[in-house]
Amino acid sequence: MSDIQGAAGAVAAVVPDDVPGTRRVVLFGPPGIGKTTTAGVLARRPGLPVLRLAPGPQDARISWTGLLELALALQPLPAAGELAAALDAAGQPGSPDGSGPALRLRRLTTALLREAPPLTLVVDNAQWLDAASAAVLRWALRLAPDLPVIVAERTWRPGAEGHWSGEDAHVVRVPSLVHHQIAALLALYRPTAREVTRIHARSGGNPALALALALALADDRGRTADVPTAQGPEDDPVLPPAARRLVGEWLSTVSGEVQELLTFAALDDRPDRKLLGHLAGPAAEHLLTEAEAAGLIDMDQPDGTVRFTASAIGAELTARLPDTARRLLHARLAEASHDSLRRDRHNALASDADDPCIAQHAARAAVSARRRGEHALAAELSLFAAQRTPPQDTALLTERALTAARDAAHYGDLARGRTAARLVLQHDSSPARRVDTLIALIDASGQHLDNADHLFADALHTAAGHPDLTAQILIRRSLWANVNEGDPHRACDLAEQAATLSETAGDTATTAMALTLQARFQRILGHPGTGATLARALFLPRNPHTPVNGTPQHLAARHTLFDDRPDQARALLLPLLVEAERTADAEATVDILRSLAEAELRAGRCTRALDHAHRAQILTDRTSLSPAPACYTSALIEGAARNTDTALAHARRGIDTARHEDNKVFLSRNLFALGHLLMATGHPKEALDALEEVRALEERQQVRDPSLLRWHPELAETLTAHGRLDEAQDLLDDTRRTATGLGRTSVLPGLDRAQALLEAARGDYDTAAHRLGEAADHLHHLPLDRGRTLLALSHTERRARRRASARTAAQSAADLFTTHQAHPWAEAAARTLRRLDTLPSDNSTRPHLTGAEQRCAELAAGGASNRDIAAALTVSVKTVEATLTRVYRKLGLHSRVQLPHTVTPARE
Repeated sequence: MSDIQGAAGAVAAVVPDDVPGTRRVVLFGPPGIGKTTTAGVLARRPGLPVLRLAPGPQDARISWTGLLELALALQPLPAAGELAAALDAAGQPGSPDGSGPALRLRRLTTALLREAPPLTLVVDNAQWLDAASAAVLRWALRLAPDLPVIVAERTWRPGAEGHWSGEDAHVVRVPSLVHHQIAALLALYRPTAREVTRIHARSGGNPALALALALALADDRGRTADVPTAQGPEDDPVLPPAARRLVGEWLSTVSGEVQELLTFAALDDRPDRKLLGHLAGPAAEHLLTEAEAAGLIDMDQPDGTVRFTASAIGAELTARLPDTARRLLHARLAEASHDSLRRDRHNALASDADDPCIAQHAARAAVSARRRGEHALAAELSLFAAQRTPPQDTALLTERALTAARDAAHYGDLARGRTAARLVLQHDSSPARRVDTLIALIDASGQHLDNADHLFADALHTAAGHPDLTAQILIRRSLWANVNEGDPHRACDLAEQAATLSETAGDTATTAMALTLQARFQRILGHPGTGATLARALFLPRNPHTPVNGTPQHLAARHTLFDDRPDQARALLLPLLVEAERTADAEATVDILRSLAEAELRAGRCTRALDHAHRAQILTDRTSLSPAPACYTSALIEGAARNTDTALAHARRGIDTARHEDNKVFLSRNLFALGHLLMATGHPKEALDALEEVRALEERQQVRDPSLLRWHPELAETLTAHGRLDEAQDLLDDTRRTATGLGRTSVLPGLDRAQALLEAARGDYDTAAHRLGEAADHLHHLPLDRGRTLLALSHTERRARRRASARTAAQSAADLFTTHQAHPWAEAAARTLRRLDTLPSDNSTRPHLTGAEQRCAELAAGGASNRDIAAALTVSVKTVEATLTRVYRKLGLHSRVQLPHTVTPARE
């Protein structure tokens, strides 16, 4: 698929690149999806003038309006005048019945299409083309097979005879925009990454709906610039007027019965077919199929639920309901629900607002939801209970609101967390309660915290004189210093202060959290006391209320993974995953899944790694968590195990998100993933830009331990590919000294691989091959790393003209990658084998080229111009010319056209 660029360079729609040679294309999709734009782009591809028909809603009921528009558009042609006159006669009240007029219109329409100059016919809004015109066009277009026709309509309902534009018409659903395309579309509005994610979810990737939401958000931002940080525009569930109009138009494409059933789905938090079938009876499947055909719902959810493609659809359906009607529908849902918690929820929402028992019932239901680990539902019910608690019962109201804020923080529900926090602060200003509320708000905000300095200062001022409360705030401040400020030294100091304060207060749970953070930052800084600090944290009793991803057990698993012991890391992580899922802690679950994905990938279990990464990404996108961490993991796993294009999209989304959030840690990681992927896919110039930025970020963040993010060998290989050999050597020497001094032996095989490629670039193939062979022997427990090292060995042996050894190494790499289902790497190994198979048998007699000469010759053989080669190798055009002259002389060639027969062309 390729992007359509709007006037401002933003993505407006997505155009299929794979439309076959057929001259008839039918585009379909909901209002606002970009059918008109897509049709226009496709229509211009043949390079012919475009004739556009655009019937409106009023035209659908009037016969022949479509043909009349066609005749008027081609009016200068004689056949157009004849057709218009025939249409006038056919529309007279006394026109004769029978087939005569219809046959005449078919004949005249066919004649007009044949007489018209070469053009492309576009019929937009074809759902409003009148049936009489469609019937005539079906007949006439069959007799004009060379006429390109592009049709755009809202819903595709194929009949027995196919589409009127042609029985062989290629039918294409115009796809929704994905996250990074929505980000590009909204670039002029300068939304934050969180706002882009929310608009993407609310719009479902519908460009027009996304623009309507973004415009309203920009207006709100201008009006509420001075609103305190406790409130945000996402707290208002009501759609702006332009968005409501568009969603209403979308809903009008289905029947009233479908809309009624979808309203029930909108009022339930987990609607499924069983529930909706109970409400609608036997007609439910037909109604749901109609809704799915209109693009309103997605019924292919793994958990069997029915999900709106755009959350704005559900918001509009519920906003239309008067309070009395909403309560009645909730009562019906309570009767139909097969889940006790959902029954409790609907009964609470169906109750009269003045019912004194409603708050108590909702609070009890919230307890049940929390026990079952459904913190999203618990937060909703707790907040509902707090809002319905009599204001005079201040203690109970604030307790329920604080509980709702904590539940919201558990699930990453920032909007509900803010609402609950406001409710607490309005009714209780005691230091302990205020600090608890601010901490819950900080936790719910994650990386989305605005005006963090002010909020932390407020919390610390309130906690003055209370060391246990101060320690809890310093822990959050420490995390912020590391992630958003990129200052692990300050983060480490803050964590140490928190540990001291909490230890003084006798708070072992907070002490363990603070020591865990301190050990984490000490590892980053290469501090020799890391192990001792972590051991102190592990010795303290485990607090069941500490988030799983904040425990010393999780950090110990991460350190084991950094030390290349993936099986031990996995054994430590699996019990933590069970605990995180049981408590429904979304952020902790995502972190554990990410760690497991990395461990499984390192161990060569690609299928499991993909599953963990996918689950982490899905959970992230369903909550208010920052996408940057999950995108980094998805990029690494996808790039190694499945699809590099998807991996690149994840990395770029993670980079965009991290830049918007000022998250330096995951900006660095996503840039590393991008650089690694670009290098692996043959784009060294772009890879160098990304990896150079990683180096700058890591140096600014004072990261000393090279085992945490292994960008060093990647950058060294990229520098080598650009001929910057001395820089690569300096980097490798410095990193090796640091790794050796810290005892990080897990880093050494990667450094050896990069060092060997550097030696090969200098022509020392024997030393390089020996080094790679030894490195591979140390990587039997890391099959993908071993395969990558063997692939590098094959390239080295090929350049040394040792074809048999090169093939043996490449085959071993291919076998490893195939066995472990690392598909992109398996394809790379297969390409290497094919290149070896095409080498001439007497290649051992060919003169040796230097590394630079070989690369230059390969690019030239692949068709690159001297200017392209210079750009790829970051040298001057004159250098390329001089290098190619040496290549011709060494190989005994007389012209450039002989190169592809002597040198294997580069696959760029």
